[in-house]
Amino acid sequence: MQLIRNPRDFYAGLLFVAFGVVALVFAQSYPLGTASRMGPGYFPRVLGILLVSLGALQTLIGMRRKSGFPLEWHWRPLFILLASVALFIVLTTWLGLIVSALVLVFISSAASAEFRWKEALIAGAAQGVAAAALFVWGLGLPLPVWPPFFGG
Repeated sequence: MQLIRNPRDFYAGLLFVAFGVVALVFAQSYPLGTASRMGPGYFPRVLGILLVSLGALQTLIGMRRKSGFPLEWHWRPLFILLASVALFIVLTTWLGLIVSALVLVFISSAASAEFRWKEALIAGAAQGVAAAALFVWGLGLPLPVWPPFFGG
């Protein structure tokens, strides 16, 4: 009898558990507080506990239910997505948040077989403006909105 019947659910559950454990480990160095006066460690601990719980449930489901879908690894989209996030991190200081978000969405959209460049440009521009509105103008984070040669 095969122990893992649904590899997708099983490994997704293990990934949730791993992220939950990491959150719990990092949250240990912050004070917890109480439910009415939450400390900086409250949310990471609650999130970690939820991730570990959901991951354990998902892992058990992966061991119980049979799936008709084999586990397939598609390396090209994975590398494109990781590269687009790394490029976003590097480009934000030089090109600003809006242009970097546009580049991020455009490159990560290219990972899909259904890539359309016009839709990717529109979505990237909209998400760049939304990110600037939320993080820079809404929350006041000190991030460059535009490239320095556009006026920062």
